[in-house]
Amino acid sequence: MPKTALILVDIQNDYFDGGDWPLHQMERVSTNAADLLTDAREKGLVVVHIRHENASSEAPFFRPGTAGAEIHVSVAPKAGEPVLTKARANSFHDTGLLDILREAKIEAVTICGAMSQMCIDATARAAADFGFQVTVVEDACGAKEMGFDGVELNAVQVHAAFMAPLAMGYAKVVKTDDVVT
Repeated sequence: MPKTALILVDIQNDYFDGGDWPLHQMERVSTNAADLLTDAREKGLVVVHIRHENASSEAPFFRPGTAGAEIHVSVAPKAGEPVLTKARANSFHDTGLLDILREAKIEAVTICGAMSQMCIDATARAAADFGFQVTVVEDACGAKEMGFDGVELNAVQVHAAFMAPLAMGYAKVVKTDDVVT
């Protein structure tokens, strides 16, 4: 069994109902992520929390110093668990995540959080490029509806459109029940 770390990406208040950028079924996502977190702690796995913060106070969400940019209470970090702040979609970019994983001799990462179409996708692909075995827990990931060139996609479609290529070439894509034992 490879040495594994759980990476929780951007499970922050603005993504929940009442926040500035709510995602589809974020309560379900965070409940599943909390189950993964409890399981990882019980197994003694390395746990890393990632939070996004936009540089501008004019940003639509995750503005510096706001409650919306804080990690949601459902997956609150415990003492000793690293919390890294990023400014780009890729959780490895300018955060020290790679150093933490290499120092702990991690071989595999389990990723959950938000958004499926941005930070989960970018982080999973980067992890694979760095040589980690990657698992994405899809029912612990949240997406937002989007449109492009007159084509509107609901959040379920967006989520599936990103999980499919991840499963094809970058990660093992599973459900929470496949991980939590």
